[in-house]
Amino acid sequence: MQFKRSDFPQGFLFGAATAAYQIEGHKFGGAGSTHWDTFAATPGNVVRAEDGALACDHYHRYEADLDLLKDAGMDAYRFSTSWARVMPDGKTVNPEGLDFYDRLTDAILERGLKPFQTLYHWELPSALADQGGWMNRDTVLRFGDYVDVITDKIGSRMASIATINEPWCVSFLSHFLGHHAPGLRDIRATARAMHHINLAHGEAMTRLRAKGMKNCGIVLNFEATQPADDSASSAKAADLQDAINNRWFIEGIAKGTYPQVVIDGFGQHMPAGWQDDMAQIGQPIDFLGVNYYTRGKVAHDADAPWPHTKSVTGTLDKTQMGWEIYPDGLHTTLTRMAKDYVGDLPIFVTENGMAWDDHIENGAVYDPERINFASDHILATKRAIADGANVQGFFYWSLLDNYEWAFGYEKRFGMIHVDFDTLQRTPKASYHALKSAIVRA
Repeated sequence: MQFKRSDFPQGFLFGAATAAYQIEGHKFGGAGSTHWDTFAATPGNVVRAEDGALACDHYHRYEADLDLLKDAGMDAYRFSTSWARVMPDGKTVNPEGLDFYDRLTDAILERGLKPFQTLYHWELPSALADQGGWMNRDTVLRFGDYVDVITDKIGSRMASIATINEPWCVSFLSHFLGHHAPGLRDIRATARAMHHINLAHGEAMTRLRAKGMKNCGIVLNFEATQPADDSASSAKAADLQDAINNRWFIEGIAKGTYPQVVIDGFGQHMPAGWQDDMAQIGQPIDFLGVNYYTRGKVAHDADAPWPHTKSVTGTLDKTQMGWEIYPDGLHTTLTRMAKDYVGDLPIFVTENGMAWDDHIENGAVYDPERINFASDHILATKRAIADGANVQGFFYWSLLDNYEWAFGYEKRFGMIHVDFDTLQRTPKASYHALKSAIVRA
């Protein structure tokens, strides 16, 4: 990789990220059904109808997985705690679930790693999905109760707590485009979910602050949205997609407002009295997590309903997901966040990585494409720091090949290869390359 640790400010953190449902093995430890289990069980939603029942069996193998993090010279581990493991019906505490996260926290700290917790990475308990999920305002309060329970157990040992991971995926991707659980395509459901997931962040912040928690924030996903051509119609379409995908969440949190072009589109579908919630949504955070993977080329589509946009395939090299490789977009996103929204507030790149069709050959995985991808994006982060963004860490997604949601186990993002039949872990060349780059002198 074309950088070394000393190229970054003192105290800059290197780490890797995972998510509970994607690696733990949800059939263990008394975890309850989630809307991902039922989404996956419905034909056509998930590749081969695969789910997270076994995943990487991190539930039993977490100590060895954490050893791999430590052995790579990483400083921090970003993980999530599963609401449906802690409270299987969304309300009733499962002692086994709490005990697992207690043991996991101790194991992270024993290895000298900083624990970066995410409270919600998409595993909504089915019992709450039955009551409307994120369309139902009551889910916000139930989420606050879960925040209280898990924070009382492990919060004092966390280096960082993020409330929600990628609220755009929780709401728009899941309720408008229908690609993620619950798989809806309904503008009214979307308007409610997009507001209520922001309100859930605000409710979590309120609960965390009441307990004296510091270093609390949120993780948002951004794309580098660009017009597909030089036409005025494409520029307008790109602005609207940017407002939906990028600005809705950060403006709500940083400015206490929503982009008017999205409000105009949602119209009467917004929940009544939503304006009264903006103060809670917009309360101060301590850091911003930025997830970035690709750019989006956008054109106007007059024949489509609102938002009248269509995606246009770009010309750059692409990952296994079909996403364009565009490191400059990470630089642009980080500097934009600093300039327009959060000022000198600490920013972390909480996810960045690529899926590739990796295979073990002669006992090893050679993935030069991933080495180049990670190196180029870490260098883009370095440029953003030089241009004034207060970026304090970079987490590669993901530590392990894992359950990649609607793509099942087909897309491999990990720096560590997982054989999903034997669960054998094999560090890839990219793992060794990152280790060499960040080794301490």
